Amino acid sequence: MKILISLTLIYIFVAITRINNINCYQVVERSSDNCDGVLSPDLISEIDSYQPIVDRIVNEATNGSFKGRTWRDLSDFVDDFGSRFTGTQNLEEAIDHVLLRSRELGLENVHGDVVPVPRWIRGNESATMLSPREKNLRMLGLGYSIGTPPGGITAEAIVVESFEELKKRASEVQGKIVVYNQKFISYGKTVLYRSRGAVEAAKLGAVATLIRSITPFSIYSPHTGMMSYSESVKKIPAACITVEDAHLLDRLAKRGKKLRINIKMEAHQLASARSRNLISEISGSAKPEKVVVVSGHIDSWDVGQGAMDDGGGAFSSWVSVLLLKGLGLQAKRTIRSIMWTAEEMGIIGANYYINKYRSQEKNLQMVMESDIGTFLPLGWEATGSPEVICILRRITKLLSKMTPLEVKTPHSGPDIENWVNDGVPGASLWNKNERYFWYHHSEGDTMDVEGPENLDMATALFAATSYIIADISLDLPRNP
Repeated sequence: MKILISLTLIYIFVAITRINNINCYQVVERSSDNCDGVLSPDLISEIDSYQPIVDRIVNEATNGSFKGRTWRDLSDFVDDFGSRFTGTQNLEEAIDHVLLRSRELGLENVHGDVVPVPRWIRGNESATMLSPREKNLRMLGLGYSIGTPPGGITAEAIVVESFEELKKRASEVQGKIVVYNQKFISYGKTVLYRSRGAVEAAKLGAVATLIRSITPFSIYSPHTGMMSYSESVKKIPAACITVEDAHLLDRLAKRGKKLRINIKMEAHQLASARSRNLISEISGSAKPEKVVVVSGHIDSWDVGQGAMDDGGGAFSSWVSVLLLKGLGLQAKRTIRSIMWTAEEMGIIGANYYINKYRSQEKNLQMVMESDIGTFLPLGWEATGSPEVICILRRITKLLSKMTPLEVKTPHSGPDIENWVNDGVPGASLWNKNERYFWYHHSEGDTMDVEGPENLDMATALFAATSYIIADISLDLPRNP
């Protein structure tokens, strides 16, 4: 148990660090259009020779028997199972369902790879403004937050717009509830208030914290997510409230009104549970030990349906393997679909798997992921040597009849991050996801966010790219 807690804390740290770096991935560079001299004429000719196969894949995904398939399979899945929170029986039943379907549809090496996972319980929760008038505040407790005493915590509240303001008003914080009304700059920068807000407030003697949801757009919907504590700082309850209520509290405070709020949270931690990463594949015909990974995570938060985060990514990558199977396309190397578990609670499934199979890492040709929306595909975000980036550029040109596609760097896939840090070439789906954080970690993450045509194109992009990368004569070089 102590080992699991330690591992969980490490994974939380890695996940928070990774989330905090998301903003860095918004400032990206498109790889140079000029790949002259990077690829040999023979390799260019080899890649271009796949055009007929790419056309078959695209046609089957967008006009053939697989047209609308990813949306239908995803819709059936999320409507039947709903949210799939780490450590719940519902998540495990959802995994069982996809394992059964993978076997029925003829995929190979289908199995669940066991992962120990934390078990955080939300329980009942509420926040109520008691003065200057009574109003219920919609809220969602943050993952790993502690709860309140049974009667809740009732205290005066102070509203701040930044960590800097919090420090300037340090003398006012003792015994109060800190409300953060920070501006949304970008997810990578603003999420620091969710991840660090409780610790920074507790350092100054706060008894709880309410954080404006990390979203640029709201229709009175709170957004949850993961937070972290510091071993040297007292733990206090932490939750997110709606953008609208954060604005309201801020306006009242600026008018000199005394804010008094009651927070009740039953949040608590249970003993660890058992989950599984979900594996299925098409074995390679000539180099089966060499592997291309396509992936997304199957778990979700306990609100909404998890259709966007990350049902769309998990299913577009999984259905891409079914598409190749249906077309009778077997590459020289193995194409492995992985649906990761427990991503939302700290990238636990992926990091556990990567560490467990570290000795096999040398056989990875490329690792691919989708975990930041499946809106209109724009191409790949990738990390690799100049040769790898230029190979991806050449492949996307073959697919650009479907929709304009490009390659930019670096990648932005949290589950494949540790592999990429070890030098494995990595790519994540780049898509027109400006609205992603509107619905992220909220009740709004439902099938209404997903479009069948976008999912078809994402599936085709995964299928064609993974097939060519798995089939070409070249073993891709590692990134230093």
